[in-house]
Amino acid sequence: MPLADLGPEIALIAGALAALLMAMALPQPRLGLCLWPALAALAVAGTWAVAQADAARLTFSGVWALDGATLWARILIVTATALCLILAPRWFATDRRHGEFYALTLFSALGAIAMAAAADLLQLVMAVLLSSVTGYVLAAFHRDWALSVEAGMKYFLIGALANALLVIGAILVMGMAGTSDYAALARTDLGQPLALAGLALIVAGLAFKLGAVPGHAWMPDVAEGAPVPAAAFLTVVPKIGAALALFRLVQLFPEVEMLRPLIAALSVATMTLGNLAALWQDDLRRLLGWSSVSQSGYALMAVAVADLAPDALPALLWFLAAYALANVTGFAVVAQLRGRTALADYHGLIAARPGLAAALIVALLSLTGIPPLIGFTGKLELFVATLDGGYGWLALAAVANTVLSLGYYLRVIGPVCFAAPEGPPPACLSRAAGAVALGSGAAVVGIGLFAGPFLARAAGAVVLP
Repeated sequence: MPLADLGPEIALIAGALAALLMAMALPQPRLGLCLWPALAALAVAGTWAVAQADAARLTFSGVWALDGATLWARILIVTATALCLILAPRWFATDRRHGEFYALTLFSALGAIAMAAAADLLQLVMAVLLSSVTGYVLAAFHRDWALSVEAGMKYFLIGALANALLVIGAILVMGMAGTSDYAALARTDLGQPLALAGLALIVAGLAFKLGAVPGHAWMPDVAEGAPVPAAAFLTVVPKIGAALALFRLVQLFPEVEMLRPLIAALSVATMTLGNLAALWQDDLRRLLGWSSVSQSGYALMAVAVADLAPDALPALLWFLAAYALANVTGFAVVAQLRGRTALADYHGLIAARPGLAAALIVALLSLTGIPPLIGFTGKLELFVATLDGGYGWLALAAVANTVLSLGYYLRVIGPVCFAAPEGPPPACLSRAAGAVALGSGAAVVGIGLFAGPFLARAAGAVVLP
């Protein structure tokens, strides 16, 4: 067991424990200091992950994959987690349990990384459970607010069912194949009905973490009711881990004919349902939640053509990076405006808070896929990979849904730019939250303009076994 192979994950555990110990010792007004060991752990984890960038092997008896997919998952999850945590100190300034938030978030990030790196069904199950259990608490962290409690309960109830299906599916596949190891499963014939049923249940269980049909219903409630730093985290980080876990699983079984059509059908259902539901929302956070559901549908396009298109994995990695950056930007703007969520609160924001308005606009346009923003290259890569994989009808459905999504994004952008402001300029949360909103918004533009080197790096990623 070469512990250095899991250095980034060990750093997250150490940071979580340090934050928790500080939370036990510090007085309530100083609990924001727990942010610093968490950020230090994330910095160490990211640096260690980059040092392992060229690794391509299975480790810890074959249950953990060190490859390009794991590297990107580590970098994306560490970066998104750091941005979300920076929003937390001022948001939770009066919360007596504030210090625990940092430890829970790091443990949840660890679960997401473990999902992406899992090369064994039992490892995958443990990773999903770790991400889920901590996520339930994060969603309901404002326990005195009915919406937060409702979000946590819905997340828990749907998660309990989805995780049970995942475990049953893993048991069926293991029972029929005689192994839980991915490398061995790739050499096993899983044409038996029970094994196929098990694979379908595993897909359903991972769809819950991805926020895709049929496990999608928690996403808009968590986006609306969870604390904004937690909502930003839960709508991004588990999705990264689940998408890569599902990709890793699907590419093991190119001979299972029903698997890819199932993923493609879920992709269309997810993006269509998310976009249609978002059209009717008058709450920005809930709109972002349904938007996150639709983005899961786009991510599933790359999963459907895993091993069919050579650029399927790079397309998925780049799309996840684009989505994570844009979605965190949107929630950072909400946090900086102290949680204002009614669309009417954003009327004339371009005149009252031009920087925040610009960040919100580029985030929404990037989620749509408008050039030259990072979201454009993310969706373009997905469409090309899907066409190369022979799923032209799926690419056509995604284009139609992209046009549809522009309708509800413009419902926000139009009043932000052209409506008259209602009342005085909205109060802001903190300089740190403003820096996250403006910095990540600038990155949406900058990385979109200079995406070439990043895309070249993603093109070299491999997925094991």
